[in-house]
Amino acid sequence: MSDFNDFNNPRVAQLPKHLRQFIVDQNYAKYTPVDQAVWRYVMRQNYSYLKDVAYYPYIKGLQRAGLSIEYIPDLQTMNDNLGKLGWGAVTVDGFIPPAAFMEYQAYHVLVIAADIRQINHIEYTPAPDIIHESAGHAPIIADADYNSYLSYIGSIGAKAMFSAKDFELYEAIRALSILKEAVDIPEFEITKAEEQLKEISANMGEPSEMALLSRLHWWTVEYGLIGSLDDPKIYGAGLLSSIGESSSCMSKNVKKIPYTIDTINYSYDITKTQPQLFVTETFQNLIDVLEQFADTMSFRKGGTESIRKAMDSKNPATAVYSSGLQVTGVFSDMGQNDSGELTFIKTTGPSALSFADRQLDGHGKLYHKDGFSSPVGKLKNTSTALENFSSEELYTFGIIEGNTTELIFESGIQVSGTVKAVYKHGDHVILIAFEDCTVKESNGNILFQPEWGTYDMAVGSSIVSVFNGAADKEAYEEITYISDKQTEKIVYDESTTQLHHIYSTVRKIRAEGSDENELPALFKTLKTSYSHDWLCALEILEIVRYKGTNPGLEQEIRAYLEAKALVEPQHKKLIHDGMHVIENPVTQLITEED
Repeated sequence: MSDFNDFNNPRVAQLPKHLRQFIVDQNYAKYTPVDQAVWRYVMRQNYSYLKDVAYYPYIKGLQRAGLSIEYIPDLQTMNDNLGKLGWGAVTVDGFIPPAAFMEYQAYHVLVIAADIRQINHIEYTPAPDIIHESAGHAPIIADADYNSYLSYIGSIGAKAMFSAKDFELYEAIRALSILKEAVDIPEFEITKAEEQLKEISANMGEPSEMALLSRLHWWTVEYGLIGSLDDPKIYGAGLLSSIGESSSCMSKNVKKIPYTIDTINYSYDITKTQPQLFVTETFQNLIDVLEQFADTMSFRKGGTESIRKAMDSKNPATAVYSSGLQVTGVFSDMGQNDSGELTFIKTTGPSALSFADRQLDGHGKLYHKDGFSSPVGKLKNTSTALENFSSEELYTFGIIEGNTTELIFESGIQVSGTVKAVYKHGDHVILIAFEDCTVKESNGNILFQPEWGTYDMAVGSSIVSVFNGAADKEAYEEITYISDKQTEKIVYDESTTQLHHIYSTVRKIRAEGSDENELPALFKTLKTSYSHDWLCALEILEIVRYKGTNPGLEQEIRAYLEAKALVEPQHKKLIHDGMHVIENPVTQLITEED
């Protein structure tokens, strides 16, 4: 973004440009009076219900995160409050790729979908929305153990290898979530998108690191329970922001399982309520399980299997030689010996060389625009790895600037040419550049020939780490893949605009304590012209119930809503829950918590 707004929040200000590209303006004015009423209804329900089942800091956490019952939060207020906790927040357009989402968490920044769910999805939406992201994630940030886990899983996730199939799945999930939140979409289009998602899900093959890590994220950050199996409390944002599932999840029908590393074996479906949930005794246990999983990942293991994962991703990844040299690019080939150990690696297209996450001068993606390849392993007839050669050993092997030499690796790969430069970092040799160079395998297969220019040979006896993305993301100017499917922007007709006006007037009467003489006429218009609406009638009932000046109107609205609950089963629970909160006002609950 050219005009980047960091909200005077240091965490947001430090975001690198490859993450800033996902940020959109919140555009607060786009929220309609119905949107504000949806927020208020959900938050009142949450305050009413979650005081008993949410993990302790939730209610106070709402206030510490700058959230109120009355209004959809604005980003500046949230950043002012989250900044005191060492966090920040930005708004994005719907689902963003998992790797980017994770990396935001590593930077201590919450990603909040700018849109809000429609009233017909008030209990739950498969699409990310501002209720889920802010009322779900932000309140628990105040807990130090939890926010340590959140940032740590973010930093692990930013390194996780994913497959090309993961991209297909991400696109299908994003497409379906957009359709489900759009207006007047034909049912067959949604069914088609659901079938497409089902088909892709069924043909994912072996789950990638990102797929497995996403499961851990889902069953903790999104749908986690904490405490004992008999009396768990909710901390997962998906549950905290779903007034339907936060209640149903506590029933015995939803199996409760201790949270361990085995949780990675449970896949999930974002379009359905969860058949089982996982309970952790402490947030420290989440970190312990994450450590167990991280030990199996490519960034800690390296080797042949990790390069294979990089090749499967078909996206930029980084391989780290034992010398510390980092090679970034799209990995396309590798060589192995009879024991399955790497003998060489190859990238295609723009590639770059770095050390300690800083790109080496002159070795960016413009210089290595056609890819990079280099041997892996030790030289023949030496017990010392080439990266550890002393000046005397370099001299013995003829590795001196201006000298022509031939290096033969244990794998049989031969490198013959004139040494142009030897690059060292500390005591380690990390790169040797050759002119007039030929590189060939023991079977005579040519890997590099003189007319291709300078040959830069990476030095290292093994590949110790492989991770997703570039080593030096800023220098590599990594533009992460962004979906071309944008969330739907709704245009309102005259009738809907009039309904918005009714909601707005009701809010004004409630907020300002002004004359409620307009309420009978507003209710009459609702009954005659907007019989599908139930929420505004509840808001009018709330005012007349508290004022107590028009018992006749109160009785009429109650009868109207009870009749509606009888004939509209999809609204029955919503209406009754709304009436319950009117009888048990949340202002008392806030006082109790304080």
